Amino acid sequence: MDVIWEIFILLQANFIIHIPAAQPNPPKIHEGWWAYKEVVQGSFVPVPSFWGLVNSAWNLCSVGKRQSPVNIETSHMIFDPFLTPLRLNTGGRKVQLIHYNHELYTNYTEAAKSPNGLVIVSIFMKIAESSNPFLNRMLNRDTITRITYKNDAYLLTGLNIEEVYPETSSFITYDGSMTIPPCYETATWILMNKPVYVTRMQMHSLRLLSQNQPSQIFLSMSDNVRPAQPLNNRCIRTNINFSMQGKDCPNNRAQKLQYRGKTK
Repeated sequence: MDVIWEIFILLQANFIIHIPAAQPNPPKIHEGWWAYKEVVQGSFVPVPSFWGLVNSAWNLCSVGKRQSPVNIETSHMIFDPFLTPLRLNTGGRKVQLIHYNHELYTNYTEAAKSPNGLVIVSIFMKIAESSNPFLNRMLNRDTITRITYKNDAYLLTGLNIEEVYPETSSFITYDGSMTIPPCYETATWILMNKPVYVTRMQMHSLRLLSQNQPSQIFLSMSDNVRPAQPLNNRCIRTNINFSMQGKDCPNNRAQKLQYRGKTK
């Protein structure tokens, strides 16, 4: 099964993020002088292998021992029976979302409990004949054409964030880092064990977005991932019991990983 896209939802521990509707641009969580791949722009912009070398404040990108993303392999997973099923319950509340070229910001989070302070939920997307209502709102032509270039933003309201989560309570988790400079190792990653679906046309619309501004060379919204980092001595925990059969598996077979790939 090919992994084709990812959505990141950032949950700040014990903190409810609120973005007023009047705010034109969401706050930056990093400096902007870096890139994922080399582009001819008349000046040097560091790619991932140079992030930790060009700025002393980014040295964790090179010397850190808990960097993200990592390759997820079943042979490295540890079943943790104390990882309770992950479910999102918004109590019927709707959210507003700033659809931002490169990132998404929402004004709703659960008060996530994490010793590291930041929880990042990774949701994988796969091409299918139809997508869910949340993605239909986010990726329709009227919306997507408003964020064509870098720093473009558009406000969406009345969204049900439960619709974007896959129908599974199974997940994988590990201690890691942000995948952009300064690569702080203050994140707990949660990877949902099932994809959500996006149509081929919506995927095409995403590829028509530019990572650059109008005055710069067009750079498609693709290949914008950091290479996989060493796992080192970290544990990858999961609430998926691969040896269990029977009542918890509708098809009476052991649960299995729903995708293979690396986190973004």
